[in-house]
Amino acid sequence: MSMRNVTRLEAAPQALSNTLIVKPITPVIGAEIEGVDLENLDDATFEAIRKASLDHHVLVFRNQMISLAAHKAFARRFGVLHMHPWNRSDPKSDPEILEIKADANSAHVNGEDWHTDVSCDERPPMGSMLLLKTTPEGGTGGDTMFASTVAAYDTLSGPMKAFLGGLTAVHEGHKLYTDRYEMTPPPGGWPKAVHPVITTVPETGRKVLFVNRFFTTRIVELDRHESDAVLEMLWRHIESTMELQCRIRWEPNTLVFWDNRATQHRAVWDYFPKARNGQRVSIIGERLIART
Repeated sequence: MSMRNVTRLEAAPQALSNTLIVKPITPVIGAEIEGVDLENLDDATFEAIRKASLDHHVLVFRNQMISLAAHKAFARRFGVLHMHPWNRSDPKSDPEILEIKADANSAHVNGEDWHTDVSCDERPPMGSMLLLKTTPEGGTGGDTMFASTVAAYDTLSGPMKAFLGGLTAVHEGHKLYTDRYEMTPPPGGWPKAVHPVITTVPETGRKVLFVNRFFTTRIVELDRHESDAVLEMLWRHIESTMELQCRIRWEPNTLVFWDNRATQHRAVWDYFPKARNGQRVSIIGERLIART
C-alpha cells in the first residue's frame, strides 16, 4: 500500500464564503465546518458546503439547534430523500427518518462494523446526515470512524486496479438485516443489487472502491473461493489502513454529513450501558456506473 497517489488536502483552515470556514481533520478525509447555521442557509453558503463535501467526504457541523424539518430540508437541497428498508413496511415510522439509538437494553447498535449505507439498494444513498441529540453521559464514547474509499482505490497497485476494473459485486440486504440482526424480511424481501466494484463520484470523476462487509456477498465474475479471498483483502485494506481514516467525536447537537459513495464508516460501541440517540436522513443517489 502506497499513499503517494492519494490526493492530500490543504491542512490550513479555508474560508469558502463570508462566514463559512473549513478546518480539515486529516490530509485525506474529514473537515469541521464553522460559521454556518443549517436552519438558515443562503444559496452561496450551500454551494460552499457542497464543494467542501466533494473535497473532504465527511463534514462536521457542531452546535446545530435545528428542528427535524430543517434537518430534512437541508438534506433535500442535495436531492430526493431516501427511505430506509426498515421503514418501508412500517406505517408508524417517518419513512425519511432512521432513528439511531442505543442504551442498556440494546443487543446491537446501528453501524457497528465497517459499511456503506444501504448499498443493497439499486440506487444507494449518495449521502447521509446524522444529527445526534444525546451522546453518552460523561462526554466520552460513541465516536464514528470514517474511511475514504477514494483513497482506498488510489492506494491499490496498478495490476490490482486493472483486475478489479471490469468486475461487479452482489449487495444483499439479508446479509445484514436477517443474517446478523435476525429481522423478519418485509413483503417482497430485502433489497438486492449488483454494482461495479470500481465506480466513480459523478461530480468529480474520482474512482471509488465500492464493496463493504455489511452488504457485499460475492463478486459475480469469480468463483466463490476467489471472491471470498478478494473481498476479504479489499475489506481489510479499507478497515486497517489508518492513513485512509478519520475519527469523529460527537457532542450533543452535532450533525455529520458524509458522502456515502466515497466513504465507509463504523460506529464505535464503547459506551454500554449509556445512551446515544439521534436521527439520520439520507439522499437517494444515482445508479452506479462501472469505470475501468
